Amino acid sequence: MKKEYYGGSYNVLSQKDIVEIHETSMKILWEVGFDLTYVPALELLEKNGATVDWQKKKAYLPPKLVSRCIKLAPSEITFYGLEEGKEIVLGGSRVHYGTGGVALYVLETDRERRPALLQDIASFAHLSDKLDYVDFYIIPTNPYDININSLDINCFYQALRNTGKPVMGGVFSKKGLQRVIELSSLIAGGMEKLQERPFVGFITSITSPLKVEDDRAEILFEVARHGLPLVITAAPIAGATSPLTMAGTLAQQNAESLIGVVLAQLVNPGTPVFYSAVPCTMDMRSGSFLMGSIQSGLMNAAVSQLSYHYHLPSYITVGVADSKLPDAQAAYESATTCMLSGLAGGNFIHQAFGLLDGALTISYAKFVIDNDIVGKCLRALKGIVINPDTLAFDVIAKVGEEGGDFLTQKHTLNHLHTEEYIPKVSFLQDYETWVKVGEKDAWLKAEEIAKQILEEPGETYIPQEVDNKIQSRFQELVQLNSVMA
Repeated sequence: MKKEYYGGSYNVLSQKDIVEIHETSMKILWEVGFDLTYVPALELLEKNGATVDWQKKKAYLPPKLVSRCIKLAPSEITFYGLEEGKEIVLGGSRVHYGTGGVALYVLETDRERRPALLQDIASFAHLSDKLDYVDFYIIPTNPYDININSLDINCFYQALRNTGKPVMGGVFSKKGLQRVIELSSLIAGGMEKLQERPFVGFITSITSPLKVEDDRAEILFEVARHGLPLVITAAPIAGATSPLTMAGTLAQQNAESLIGVVLAQLVNPGTPVFYSAVPCTMDMRSGSFLMGSIQSGLMNAAVSQLSYHYHLPSYITVGVADSKLPDAQAAYESATTCMLSGLAGGNFIHQAFGLLDGALTISYAKFVIDNDIVGKCLRALKGIVINPDTLAFDVIAKVGEEGGDFLTQKHTLNHLHTEEYIPKVSFLQDYETWVKVGEKDAWLKAEEIAKQILEEPGETYIPQEVDNKIQSRFQELVQLNSVMA
């Protein structure tokens, strides 16, 4: 199992703030209600004590029903990978960063911006597999070269082939979802084994404000019936699909996130569901959708606290830059939001790698730069260890009495790898040395690292015998020759 990091030292909300948000959300769910036309969901809600207006197709949830369903949901989720030891435990204040997004464009290592391809899903999976600080792989692109009818199965197949880390993604249809579950069951050696050690999870959504679309509800029901990890995202945009104030957006988002929890638990009590949220903002001057704003970072930190209040694992969204290139703007937008959510104790922090232009574009270079940013965040979470050995009185006394320096002391060597964090992209030597090695900036250095990793052979995580069965069963699978970008 991976080394664990814990947050929780940063609280953007007081306990009083959390209670007020909760109480407002309960009023929203009971007095305002939400739109839902999916008849099986309305019937299930009514059967369990909700008030349903069948004419308006609205459901109103009493606080007791919401509280009961929250208690049914697991407070921890263990999400496995196909490679032994890559599982992650989600819940409490444990912090894990990973990929995400549904980018339509890719910024290549040659700086060409082009439509996303199926090849990119394999390549980014390979890159994720090799980078230290990517803990899970949410399929980050929407490839244009695959027919929508076979999109779900092809995306998940390439992801599972090329990374041993936990895999998650959205799906376009119930049929596509069923095909992916069947694929995963074949890899696992049966449905029961997949449920015991789930290495795939699925994403569906709530539409802000306060609406559940039929196709999204159908997917929610199907995933919950199988008891697999489930994200039901609420993505309010402050000033557009939710109030402009962060407090108002959080109250609405909290209600929307809890709708997902309630539905999942009514379908199948104990479903491993995340408290899921993607709160973001809008540029009121242009109407542009923003994900790299500091307000978005603050709201996602608040989401971490709200999930902790409900004892549910959190799924939050930080690290996306609104910049169009892997430049200084991209770096500070990604770093600030990633750091806030990590310190707040976000569990399943997605979209933290590679995303630009409000998640419309994903960059191979930025993916590598973000690995360094996340590494710094994790080093911050580790904090400063205080004990007799780290206080180093004996070493200080020795150097004080005998002279010399600390560079040659065994104590320095012993602590080199635990105290120091050395990023892969940053150049940390003097100016003259930097000139001698080519005056490379971070963008160029990251491109070189990405190319090098993608040129290295990767693991194939589906055994050949199983892969043969998969090829025979799913004729629509597209075969790729390599993972090269």
